[in-house]
Amino acid sequence: MIYYKTKPEIELMRNSAMLVSRTLTEMAKILRPGITTLELDKLIGAFIRDNGAIPSFLNYRGYPFNSCTSVNEVVVHGFPNKNELKEGDIISIDIGVIKEGFHGDHAYTFAIGDPGPDVKQLIQATKESLYKGIEKAVAGNRVGDISFAIQEHTEKKYGFGVVRELVGHGLGRQLHEDPQVPNYGRRGSGQKMKEGLVLAIEPMINLGKREVYTESDGWTVRTVDHKVSVHFEHDVCVQKNKADILSDYSIIEAAEKANPNLFSGN
Repeated sequence: MIYYKTKPEIELMRNSAMLVSRTLTEMAKILRPGITTLELDKLIGAFIRDNGAIPSFLNYRGYPFNSCTSVNEVVVHGFPNKNELKEGDIISIDIGVIKEGFHGDHAYTFAIGDPGPDVKQLIQATKESLYKGIEKAVAGNRVGDISFAIQEHTEKKYGFGVVRELVGHGLGRQLHEDPQVPNYGRRGSGQKMKEGLVLAIEPMINLGKREVYTESDGWTVRTVDHKVSVHFEHDVCVQKNKADILSDYSIIEAAEKANPNLFSGN
C-alpha cells in the first residue's frame, strides 16, 4: 500500500533527511586512511542521538549496527568492523534516522585518496544517474521512468553493471514502504506517481558484472567478480513539475572537498 504524505509530514521528513545529510557531512570531515568503519559507526550513532533521533538501522530485522559501511566490492549492508581504511578504498556510508515519527534514509560513496580513473568514472556516473532518475520523479510519470533513466545512463552509456537484486523504495513512517524503485526497467511501466509520494532513490552500480551474492551473515552483499560497487541515495518527494529533494548533498560535497584525504570530483 502506498502512503502519500501531507505538506506538514513532508516537512517532518525533510528534517529527518537533513539529519542524515548532516551526519554524512560529519563523516566526510573525518574520513582518512587508518580510520575504521567501527569507529565511524559509533560516531554516527552518537551524532544521531545527540540530535534527538534514533538510528533507523539498529536492530532493524536484527541488523546490529547504526549504519551500513560498504567498502570496495561490498555493494550494500556492509558491517562496520575494525579493518582500517586505506588509500584507494571507496566506502559507501548508508544511514537512516527516525525523528518525530518519520524516517530519513540516504547514502553517499566516498573515495579515500585516488581510486584510479575507472572507479572515478563509476562514482561520477552513478551520482549522475541518481539525478537522472530524480528528474523523472514527477507527478504523472511512472516508477519505470526513474528506473529506465538510471539504467540508460549507467549501463547503456558506460557499460557498468546495474544491480537487480536490490532496489530503492518508498519512505515514511516505515523505513521501507511501497513502491519498490528498481534501477533498471522500461519507460512507462510500474506505478503511476502522484504528489506527496516520498521515495528513496538509490542506484547501486558495479564496475564489472551486475551479479551479486549475500554472505553467510545474511546482510553483506558483494559483487560476484569482486570489482568495486558505488551507491548513492537521495530522499525525494514527488511533485507536479519538479521533484523536491529532501536530503542535501551540497553540505556533504563541501566537506568532502575540504578534506585532503578524499577524492572529490565536484
